[in-house]
Amino acid sequence: MTYLVLLLGLAALVAGAEVLVRGASAVAARTGLSPTVVGLTVVAFGTSTPELAVSIGAARSGEAELAIGNVVGSNIFNVLVVLGVSAIIGGGLVVAQKIVRIDVPLMVGVSVLVIVMSLNGVLGRVEGIVLFAGILAYTVWTVRNSSSDSPEVAAEYDEAFAKPTSRSPFLDVAFIIGGIALLVLGAQWMVNSASEIAGNLGVSDLVIGLTVVAIGTSAPELATSVVAALRGERDIAVGNVVGSNIFNILAVLGLSSIIAPGGLPVSDDALRLDLPIMLAVAVACLPVFFNGFELKRWEGALFVLYYVAYVAFLVLDQTGSGLRDPFAVAMVGFVLPLTALTLVVVTVRTVRQFRLDRALR
Repeated sequence: MTYLVLLLGLAALVAGAEVLVRGASAVAARTGLSPTVVGLTVVAFGTSTPELAVSIGAARSGEAELAIGNVVGSNIFNVLVVLGVSAIIGGGLVVAQKIVRIDVPLMVGVSVLVIVMSLNGVLGRVEGIVLFAGILAYTVWTVRNSSSDSPEVAAEYDEAFAKPTSRSPFLDVAFIIGGIALLVLGAQWMVNSASEIAGNLGVSDLVIGLTVVAIGTSAPELATSVVAALRGERDIAVGNVVGSNIFNILAVLGLSSIIAPGGLPVSDDALRLDLPIMLAVAVACLPVFFNGFELKRWEGALFVLYYVAYVAFLVLDQTGSGLRDPFAVAMVGFVLPLTALTLVVVTVRTVRQFRLDRALR
């Protein structure tokens, strides 16, 4: 019955996010917001509402590890799996220069910020207010600078998310209210069932949050980005993930820290492993995206393999397997350095080619 409740909660979260995004996108389009703003804010933030609902519910219930694990795990999953699978299916993903110059560095910056804030072992109310103020500033900046986006990008977002609708505006508002209701209900079911499963399996709430809950709440991002990649709107697939990750850190962790009694305690395990990995995958986006402003299919496959390795390490660690240390040594001593060297070589070649093309002009 517990697993059934978990699945029902996941279904409610996915359905609620879909209904909320559709209703909010239609309302935003009616107000005259640009299609790019709708895509980068309403859609990207809307697909993160499951993370928001689950983390706030967990924070109010005193399940701090679940709240933090959900955000950190979702950000890792978004980059490694959502982008990876989208690149594999779409034959590569186009990355807008604006995302490489502004949004990815911002994602890296807020990841560093939340790690620094967590060094004292807790994300308190003051830190939460600072984080949430950041998402407000980011949204205002995005709206004010939307006019500088290229017509091609605006057309992509218009086609994907801001189509004119003949529905009644009251029905759109009903979609928003119904979506929020489903999110609240689904979040409550997922938090309760996930905590019970963690107790039954003898694993921590952090690990359940990093894996089962994070994968479940990232389902809207996965569906949105994969569909966008299949439809050829590959720029949107990347923007959705980057925007969602920024929202997860600034809004989800921010609000959860504000609401949680006494703030959100951050475990030593999260500080030693999971938060640094979240930062590492964010940093990895810079050289990968800069390589011709495209996430190639082989790079997407590499992302997915790294996620499999990350989950495998969590399983080995929780089960106390003797393979844990050899596995960690192999990853840190061989696989990661080899990948980093490959990315450096590819990036240097790209920079040289770029300079050569400019010189020939």
